[in-house]
Amino acid sequence: MKVAIVGVSGAVGQEFLRVLDQRNFPIDELVLFGSSRSAGSKYTFRGKEYEVKLLQHNDDFKGVDYAFVSAGAGTSREFAETITKHGAVMIDNSSAFRMDADVPLVVPECNAEDALVRPRGIIANPNCTTIMMVVVLKPIEALSHITRIHVASYQSASGAGAQAMAELQQQYKEIIEGKPVTVNKFAYQLAYNVIPQVDVFTDNRYTKEEMKMFNETRKILHSDVRCSAMCVRISSLRSHSEAVWIETEKPLSVEEVQAALAAAPGVTLQDDPATQTYPMPLFTGGKDDVYVGRVRKDLANDNGITLWLSSDQIRKGAALNAVQIAEYLISQK
Repeated sequence: MKVAIVGVSGAVGQEFLRVLDQRNFPIDELVLFGSSRSAGSKYTFRGKEYEVKLLQHNDDFKGVDYAFVSAGAGTSREFAETITKHGAVMIDNSSAFRMDADVPLVVPECNAEDALVRPRGIIANPNCTTIMMVVVLKPIEALSHITRIHVASYQSASGAGAQAMAELQQQYKEIIEGKPVTVNKFAYQLAYNVIPQVDVFTDNRYTKEEMKMFNETRKILHSDVRCSAMCVRISSLRSHSEAVWIETEKPLSVEEVQAALAAAPGVTLQDDPATQTYPMPLFTGGKDDVYVGRVRKDLANDNGITLWLSSDQIRKGAALNAVQIAEYLISQK
């Protein structure tokens, strides 16, 4: 098994190395790629040192079985043909191909079989906020068709990459020391603040991040569900959270939903108000599952259930999901 990682120096690229090792993914040969800025860097994987190669239009991907790509939409579009031309399966973490009709958009707990039909050799990894939400929606959809979703996200600095995480930490230090606050990665200071904007605004006044949740959820679940999202950046370091209001065709009891979630793959139910047990990003960082709590009836909707979830954006929201796609494909051979 020959595996490539494109964009290995980024936060998700580094997480690929950790996840592949921790899950004992079968690798006989590993090749790392990066930009001119990271080419020549060295990383250790399973006791062996690897040097990052410059990503170029050549035959470097010959013999590669799976290429995990997390280098931005522009790079993915430019190099997709180079990566796939010799038969490599490109599992792409960017937004470049997610809504293309001939590219499957896959969350293994929801629609793993979609990965088997990939005419361009590309499988798209969904947006992080979508991934963690649909993992929770899938077992509820099995109880009754979901017709409408309202969701407010609480997205950590990690969603904007390693530099954004470092900047948040730097901001808190600067504030404590009475120094001017560095603001580069976000429109405003994030420390001691929340910013009601993730990604750029579109013509309908929703951001691209919010529209991803609408469009990607429908594609993954093969559903006509409508999702209205408000995506907010908060000053936690890692792991995103979401408050979700779900409307189903028939009313569901809290107990039905809890039982379905507790039995669902990739979900951990943490839901006991009596002991103040519920998921928080402080504790979901570094974990594989999507954690769910605060399950209750929606007081404004007879057919509504509302809940809270939290999950590691870099892990299940990116690297882990991509590796699980490859694991599924291997299992089908």
